[in-house]
Amino acid sequence: MGKVKEKNNAAALPGTAELTEAVKRDRYVHRFTATVRSTFLSLIVVAAVAILVAVLLLPILRIYGKSMNGTLDSGDIVVSIKSSDLKTGDVVAFYYNNNILVKRVIANPGEWVDIDKDGNVYVNNVKLEEPYIEEKAYGETNIELPYQVPEGKIFVMGDNRLVSIDSRNTSIGCISEEQIVGKIVFRVWPFAQFGAVH
Repeated sequence: MGKVKEKNNAAALPGTAELTEAVKRDRYVHRFTATVRSTFLSLIVVAAVAILVAVLLLPILRIYGKSMNGTLDSGDIVVSIKSSDLKTGDVVAFYYNNNILVKRVIANPGEWVDIDKDGNVYVNNVKLEEPYIEEKAYGETNIELPYQVPEGKIFVMGDNRLVSIDSRNTSIGCISEEQIVGKIVFRVWPFAQFGAVH
């Protein structure tokens, strides 16, 4: 009787080892699946946060057109930041007729803008120093000068003054703070011109 019992125990031992191994494998699969699921969900959350930051705080924009040539060219990719503290000389992106335009801040609310026929710009009777301009031009101007910027608005102009349609023309006019997407601060493409935008 004792020998038969030993045989039965010996026969049962390999089954127990296999069962233990199967339980370990099953636990490993569950842990691995939980880790993959957790990692995947974390990546989705990080991506969603990155998209929200990009859209709400740091919009990334691609430049189209020639109105800022010399400073920004068509195809450049830039980063902007949300800001309501805009000064003369800042480059800003703003909504206009379901498009985003990029221009330079020339004057703030209440300030007087004047432009002579040679394209020199004056704010409050002081001539602006504009090292970012390659060629001055009177351009597409149909407003009555000198012009006072209305409250809650800013006066903007493109750096390529000859072709830019901007606040000098009533078709765009001055822009309101609600239209502003952000201040352009950095160019990320092309890599050869990677750096701050002035």
